[in-house]
Amino acid sequence: MKFLQKLGKALMLPVAVLPLCGLLMGIGYMLCPATMQGGDITGAKMLFGLFLVKAGAALIDHIALLFVIGVGVGMADDHDGTGGLAALVSWLIMTTLLGTGFVTTIMPSIAESTVKTIAFDKIENPFIGIIAGIIGAMCYNKFKNTKLPDWLAFFSGKRSVAIIAGFISILVSVVLLFVWPILFSGLVALGQGIAKMGIVGAGIYAFLNRLLIPTGLHHALNNVFWFDTIGLGDLTNFWAGKTSADVSWDLGIYMSGFFPCMMFGVPGAALAMIRRAKTGKRKLAIGILSSAAICAFVCGVTEPFEFSFMFLAPGLYLVYALLYGIFTIITGLVGFRAGFSFSGGATDAVFSASLPAANNTWMLIPLGIAAFVVFYLVFYYVIGAFDLKTPGREDDEEDYAEIDKDAKLSNSNYAVVAEKVLEALGGKDNITSADYCATRLRLEVKDQEVINEKAVKAAGAAGMIRPGKTSVQVVIGTQVQFVYDELKKLL
Repeated sequence: MKFLQKLGKALMLPVAVLPLCGLLMGIGYMLCPATMQGGDITGAKMLFGLFLVKAGAALIDHIALLFVIGVGVGMADDHDGTGGLAALVSWLIMTTLLGTGFVTTIMPSIAESTVKTIAFDKIENPFIGIIAGIIGAMCYNKFKNTKLPDWLAFFSGKRSVAIIAGFISILVSVVLLFVWPILFSGLVALGQGIAKMGIVGAGIYAFLNRLLIPTGLHHALNNVFWFDTIGLGDLTNFWAGKTSADVSWDLGIYMSGFFPCMMFGVPGAALAMIRRAKTGKRKLAIGILSSAAICAFVCGVTEPFEFSFMFLAPGLYLVYALLYGIFTIITGLVGFRAGFSFSGGATDAVFSASLPAANNTWMLIPLGIAAFVVFYLVFYYVIGAFDLKTPGREDDEEDYAEIDKDAKLSNSNYAVVAEKVLEALGGKDNITSADYCATRLRLEVKDQEVINEKAVKAAGAAGMIRPGKTSVQVVIGTQVQFVYDELKKLL
């Protein structure tokens, strides 16, 4: 969980950029509907709209690359840019080795399978971006101080990080070469089974669609239900002007449920997060969450909202996906039908209302109000009941600084304090990682039983906290950096 929360915090930097792309695309679509619906683009207004859409798409189309750099830098010790460079090396290697062109060259049989071809067509996704970022950051943390023989000394230290990340990425690519199409094909087969279940199947699809967002595998199900992989094509037929009488299913059923959730449910959940944020961090929470909510409402771009908490509170994300499934079933039962060519936001809701398959479009308002209320109440309760670390509720350096602002060392010899603290913690062999915040040493240990808490305090520390089975925090005070520097030398 601590690893996931660290990953979630690292993602906040690239996530903060994403609302901009959603707003640009939403405004652009309103000015130039032809970018969504097709047709001629003429006149200054439409050209300006096209300009905004392309500017926004420059970010949303490369969201995975933003995650590569964000995770690579954010999870690296000292947030060193070398981690970001190593992550980029990893991304370039993996996406090249797993690209459809190369894969079908070395394994021609894949070209004979439409599903497997689509799988590798979708390899440049946030999941691969996050993996590349983790590889880059972990290689930096592990090998940044590597010393090589004199004849290879030029590649010692930080210069070795990107090289090692490259080799690891090759090995990961080999694994994914066989695993990725199996996962993708399995989800397509699952989608075929779900498609026979009518409205309930639509709910299951919506649930899995949201649940699989962080892995990028939601594309497998999207190709089943929205396009023509197995003969459905909910999206393509809806926008082609057909109705349910022209197809073998209830046209629009696999898209309609996203509208109340994206346009109203996400703002409701965002409001709950803002109200649950700590008082001192509420303005920061408002900044990221309100812009993400507007982005979701206008054009259905929900990634800024989802990636802001999915790793910080994965259990809450599961509840979020479940709400999508429930509202999709409700939407199907009440007969509201709308379709999107981009996503379930206001722009698509307006533009699709005139299509033949659209039905009971006025019901978006009561459904939306219900979604807002339900998402708000569920999120507000779950966050509070389980003390989830959603945006604005994280335990970070500022919290420790406020709690421990009066803590003082009883010994001003930092080297001696570090040596005695390390001894009290069971020696360097018991320490697996060390870091510090504004006032505390933050350590991971192998065995809590060998720690002598009285000896830690006798060493000069103001106190000690054990927040987890392998976690120890030693309260030092504002001089913590100097003690950490001495501790680092000993480790």
